[in-house]
Amino acid sequence: MSQAPDQNLLDALLDSWDRNNTILLNFLRALPEGGLEAKAVEGSPSIAKMYTHIHFVRLVFVFEDAPEFARKLPEEEWAVERDTGRIAQMLNASATAVRDAVKSRIETGREMQLHYDHPVLLLQHMIWHEGYHHGQMKLALKAAGTPMSDKEAGPLTWDVWMCKK
Repeated sequence: MSQAPDQNLLDALLDSWDRNNTILLNFLRALPEGGLEAKAVEGSPSIAKMYTHIHFVRLVFVFEDAPEFARKLPEEEWAVERDTGRIAQMLNASATAVRDAVKSRIETGREMQLHYDHPVLLLQHMIWHEGYHHGQMKLALKAAGTPMSDKEAGPLTWDVWMCKK
């Protein structure tokens, strides 16, 4: 990691992380009434719990791999939070922590402390993890009888990835 980062590539990577967070926020804001309580199957976490889990996981990995960017960890990983505004604040805060940690580690050429061979892998891991839960959330809405159609979800998700700035 001794080479200076290509700024355009770093900007694109960080933009992909920002878009990932935007998608989660868009989906959160588009949830139907009662959507936070939806579960894919009995015994599965609710959508609310998946959102708080995502926030928690982001912060744990920052704490373990770039502790200088660590934030206070929530007391509970799978907390029930019913305030979408509060969930949005949590996601924005943890997304910033991840973004800042990765950006700094790349710009300074510092390795991650525990889990990753390169800081970019933290972003990739988080996007993979969060995409997995996004799919569970869509399934939970379907199971609850309030599916989000592709026509509804497309502008909130896929279009965010594919739009040119």
